[in-house]
Amino acid sequence: MQNSQLPVRAAYSIFIPTLCQGTMPAWYDETGYPVKYETELEAQREIADHHLTLIQQFLSGERDFDDAMTVEDFILPVDVWPDGSISIEDGRIFGRQP
Repeated sequence: MQNSQLPVRAAYSIFIPTLCQGTMPAWYDETGYPVKYETELEAQREIADHHLTLIQQFLSGERDFDDAMTVEDFILPVDVWPDGSISIEDGRIFGRQP
């Protein structure tokens, strides 16, 4: 894993399935690290808020129905490491994106 360091805390992150890279974090923060949520409910509310925006865009004619109604996001528990990266149960680590 991350040298001899231990994770600093448990959290949740939102992921999406991709064809080439498999499961990947859906959103990154302003520093380039995956967004972390303290609770699963907080992550669920973020997904719901995002999809409400997509539905509103459909209703105003900015997006087609299928695009507005597709929900690919899912939540996984993560370990947060001292450098801000996260790891998931299968051992994959996701760090800063350029």
